[in-house]
Amino acid sequence: MAKDKRFVSPDDVESLQFDWGVLKWMSTPDKTGSSRMSCGEVRLEPGKGHERHTHTESDEMLYVVHGKGEQEIDDETREISAGDMIYIPRGIPHGTVNTSWKPLTLIAVYTPPGPEEQLRDLPDCEIIPPGKFPE
Repeated sequence: MAKDKRFVSPDDVESLQFDWGVLKWMSTPDKTGSSRMSCGEVRLEPGKGHERHTHTESDEMLYVVHGKGEQEIDDETREISAGDMIYIPRGIPHGTVNTSWKPLTLIAVYTPPGPEEQLRDLPDCEIIPPGKFPE
């Protein structure tokens, strides 16, 4: 994909599928040429979440588009729902769980980019080619 691409459709990018949900990284250095941030859509399946983890080099912002869940940051856990914004400083342990029967959809931003590449290297990650639907 050409660098400095300004418009990106979900069909333009691969999906990263896990047992807890799916991610689509819409803006990464290799997709858009953005070297200071990455951005993507995260969908957590009902009752699922991802384990507590830390990004040592990147801050993370999460915006809740649809659904409800619990967000853990360091030693604090809060309920989250559509319209909420969550800021996670680099180096702080965190995790997200969908507490609803509907998918929880988030927009995730990393600055600087990098953690999105680490996710694709996890052993339980299945890469779905652009234009194909996760099963």
